Amino acid sequence: MNSFYRSFLGGRSGTVGLVVLSLLLLVVLPLSIDAFRLNMMGKYLSLAFVAIALVMCWGYGGIMSLGQGLFWGLGGYCMAAFLKLEAAANIAKEAGTDQIQALTTVGIPDFMDWNQITELPWFWYPFKSFPLTLALMIVIPTVIAYIVGVAMFKRRVGGVYFAIITQALCWAMEILFVTRQGWTGGINGITDLRTLLGWDIRTPDAQMTIYFLTCIGIIGCILFGRWLLNTKFGRLLLAVRDMEDRVRFSGYDVANIKTMVFCIAAAMSSIGGAFFVLNVGFMSP
Repeated sequence: MNSFYRSFLGGRSGTVGLVVLSLLLLVVLPLSIDAFRLNMMGKYLSLAFVAIALVMCWGYGGIMSLGQGLFWGLGGYCMAAFLKLEAAANIAKEAGTDQIQALTTVGIPDFMDWNQITELPWFWYPFKSFPLTLALMIVIPTVIAYIVGVAMFKRRVGGVYFAIITQALCWAMEILFVTRQGWTGGINGITDLRTLLGWDIRTPDAQMTIYFLTCIGIIGCILFGRWLLNTKFGRLLLAVRDMEDRVRFSGYDVANIKTMVFCIAAAMSSIGGAFFVLNVGFMSP
């Protein structure tokens, strides 16, 4: 029990802080502000996932990453792709077209139709499945973070150099998404997202539910981060931040430790991007 108390709740001070945060997010705000402002709060809270990821990366790992927006955006686009395909299929059904034909003709996203694309690109097909979308929402940012981490940390690239590289990657991805308008919606992004598995996410009740899910996700990430820091990996992570050379001389692979926490931070940021889409109903660069 004491181990759980220290690992998950951070002792007495951590418990008090977490309880206050939970009461503020789950009780005080829903009872004190209207539905519109609560939805806006959910939008802002989706950015808190990036903040938690930066605490893991920079605060505890000493990895200065300026590219977490890349992973946040990828998670958002994954969720937006699923919602857009669902919306396109619903429009096709209303027009009297079966779903299979709809996804290759009438039922493609509107921005593809505007760019004279008549068939759904192959890489959009996985986003017709909600479970697969959730998996890709985690896998895609994690794989990219792993590739970047191995390429950089194995060569002992760190500090401001790593920060500049991650920021450059973020800008490069933004340019890619803006220029490939027929695939991503361009500068306008993916808009007019209305339903999730047939559930209208624009209603006040739905927006409140999404807000609570966002809050639960944030609290879950905080608890996971506290647990991780109390494991052997977490202690090694703190040691790498403070005494990287000593950890390396002790026989540990510092590059693997840094890559692991960078991947975890990427996954956390991606979850925030998905919640952003559910809160606001669109995703753009």
